[in-house]
Amino acid sequence: MTKKKENTSEVLVDTIIEGLKEKKAVDIVKIDLRNIESAVCKYFIICNGTSNTHVSALADSVEDYVREQINEKIWKKEGQQNAQWILLDYADVVLHIFQQEYRDFYRLESLWADATVTPIQEA
Repeated sequence: MTKKKENTSEVLVDTIIEGLKEKKAVDIVKIDLRNIESAVCKYFIICNGTSNTHVSALADSVEDYVREQINEKIWKKEGQQNAQWILLDYADVVLHIFQQEYRDFYRLESLWADATVTPIQEA
């Protein structure tokens, strides 16, 4: 049962990354939090867009793409109004879409020093 759940999370991660690449997300990073006892989820995916419009488009595109490809719906969505930092929470996987200046300020990647951080090649 656990193995199937892991595979489901990994499929979700891959699908989210595909959706981000489709809309030209910048600097996509996958953070594997499965070995972190205090982590709130299994994976973070972090990327940035080039403008408010691009950040919003990335969030909308990923939400639609994931629903179409694997019939998974988001649990919670935050930040849509100002589009500086949009969070899509799929429970086991949380996607953070930033504008560059906010990503530089919050530096989420550096908060998880014990996690495995994997940069994703852009399409």
